[in-house]
Amino acid sequence: MSAGLFITFEGGEGGGKSTQARILAERLRAADHEVVLTREPGGSPGAEALRNLLLEGDADRWSPLSETLLMYAARRDHLERTILPALTAGKVVVCDRFYDSTRAYQGAAGGVDPGVIAALEDAVVGRHAPDLTLVFDLPVETVLARAAERGAAEARFESKGRAFHERLRAAFLEIARREPARCVLIDADRPVEAMSDAIWTAVEASLSKAILR
Repeated sequence: MSAGLFITFEGGEGGGKSTQARILAERLRAADHEVVLTREPGGSPGAEALRNLLLEGDADRWSPLSETLLMYAARRDHLERTILPALTAGKVVVCDRFYDSTRAYQGAAGGVDPGVIAALEDAVVGRHAPDLTLVFDLPVETVLARAAERGAAEARFESKGRAFHERLRAAFLEIARREPARCVLIDADRPVEAMSDAIWTAVEASLSKAILR
């Protein structure tokens, strides 16, 4: 492949994005693609330092606007040091979360002005949008049950309450509805293997387009 391919995994908590991102990376490598598996917030040394600030502590540690600014600081470092060099080298970048998470978490669910987020997105990301975004959808009852089972240390967002997660789910569904050329909705309330197969079908189509462009 002469040009890289940028694939992002999006959705609320507990949908299995991280697991499926690893499965996809392994499957792509088995098909002889060079792959960079990364995540947000994080994915570069500077961004990983900011990840700890964002994901640990009380739910109200940061205001939604402060979170947005921190997210975009981390995102720029991630782009400069990890994502763009990999794409330039013709690799497939598989990223667990990207700018859709800011649109949903801090924007729709957190109340940050969409204009502020759009301006930051334009300045920081510019033309480097994902080629394919897999949006994981899961009922909020299942999200909350899985969060309780996991008891993760990085649980700021999981602890924000049912109403927050309802807004979050609606936001991701709206993103997928608005951008069908980029987004594929994945039913995350089913077995791992079924999800993996649906993801691979979507990725194969994107790989074919990337070869032709």
